[in-house]
Amino acid sequence: MGQTMLESLRGRLEDLINHALRRGESLGASLVEVRAQLTVSEEVRVDNGVLKAFTRTSSAGIGIRVTYGGRQGFSATNRLERRSVEEAVKAAVAAAKAVDEATAPAGRPARRDVRRCRVVKNPLDVPAEVKVRVALEANKAGLSVAGIKSSRTRLGVVADLRRFVASDGADVTVEAVVTGLGQDSIAAEAGVMESVGDAEGGVGGWELIEGVDHEAFAREVSRLAAEAVKAPTPPAGRFAVVADQRMIGLILHEAFGHALEGDLVVSGNSILRGRVGEAIAAPSVTVVDEGVVEGGYFIPYDDEGSPKGRTVVVDGGVLKSYLTDRLTASKLGQPPTGNGRAQDYASPPLVRQTNLYMVGGDWSVEELMEEAREGLYIMGRGARGGEVDPASGTFTFSAGPSRMIRGGEPAELVRGVVLSGFILETLKNVEGVGKDVMLRASVFGGCGKEGQMVKVGAGGPHVLIRNVTVGGR
Repeated sequence: MGQTMLESLRGRLEDLINHALRRGESLGASLVEVRAQLTVSEEVRVDNGVLKAFTRTSSAGIGIRVTYGGRQGFSATNRLERRSVEEAVKAAVAAAKAVDEATAPAGRPARRDVRRCRVVKNPLDVPAEVKVRVALEANKAGLSVAGIKSSRTRLGVVADLRRFVASDGADVTVEAVVTGLGQDSIAAEAGVMESVGDAEGGVGGWELIEGVDHEAFAREVSRLAAEAVKAPTPPAGRFAVVADQRMIGLILHEAFGHALEGDLVVSGNSILRGRVGEAIAAPSVTVVDEGVVEGGYFIPYDDEGSPKGRTVVVDGGVLKSYLTDRLTASKLGQPPTGNGRAQDYASPPLVRQTNLYMVGGDWSVEELMEEAREGLYIMGRGARGGEVDPASGTFTFSAGPSRMIRGGEPAELVRGVVLSGFILETLKNVEGVGKDVMLRASVFGGCGKEGQMVKVGAGGPHVLIRNVTVGGR
């Protein structure tokens, strides 16, 4: 958003933040936490050569959490005036008084800091006609591929500025900008339809769009859909699989990452409860959750003002830590890991992942394929997610169009690939970890939990896993 917008927000909200802090303390709160947020979003949508929408929206507001008598209460307002802020403080105190259980949140350093992601060219300053032209050109290119019946293109920008101020002296500002181009293509043949979607971009500005050949990108997505619609489904059974960087990121985030979240651990809804210090994966598996990492989303601080560094959750196959906010950290007896995240100013923080990924090993992709010999090369482009149960550790995922592995080489394309299994068994069956780590974060969508959506990053290297249950759709 740039320095001008940051100073504008600071000027508008400084008085309201200070008023909320003073009022909360005068009502007897032992800790007052104020989150001010300004978000600006843009989306261009083109369907089959027709501009369907160009929207620009903005929102601003203040969320207030108080600790009163060892209990926490939360309220928020989007009316940026003293009276509304004072009413929100009173509502937060009343909510805290209504809580039955008193639990002191774990301590965290009271940092004073301003962090901004790197933006070379502010996407909000790029003329609307330029954005529309890029989306139209990409959409036309996607529709030009033989066999494609539908081409949908989106161009998105989200600029998010958050300031956290607490009565204990913490005052941190985080400014993140994420920009991207998405393409969804549907191919049809002989009564069969296949949809493939993908997106380019990430944390940064318009330079990310300029760095992509948007027409070639859209054609590539469409060609994959056109090839996949003619492909067979794979045989069912247990196979050696080589998961690409996107697919291992999806598996780790959904099937494993949620089980690491401290609130699920505390409530008994995680397969990982009570297993710190236990070997839960192969010795080659190390998994971290990191706030600032290349390719991931930008989260130097969480929404409780805690610094989000590099949390090693699995080290050499051994479970080392859970992901926590301040409250679950207190309940689990461990330091907060900086994973208290909120969708926006109007939502209370929940325990959420940031950028969860597997650390790279020393295998090349060719060596992993050769070691597998026969099996499946599971690819994440076009993957549609699936179902997971953190309490039992079971998962079912639909991968994108993938390839059989024959004689240690990727071979014919297959579609409708479905993976299922038990995550701890899957992690223990890892036999090789590649050295080509890649993370991705997208402007489109995010990770949902309890009605809140936050942006995350996910990824890792190519990984060889034995005895994975595979079925065709």
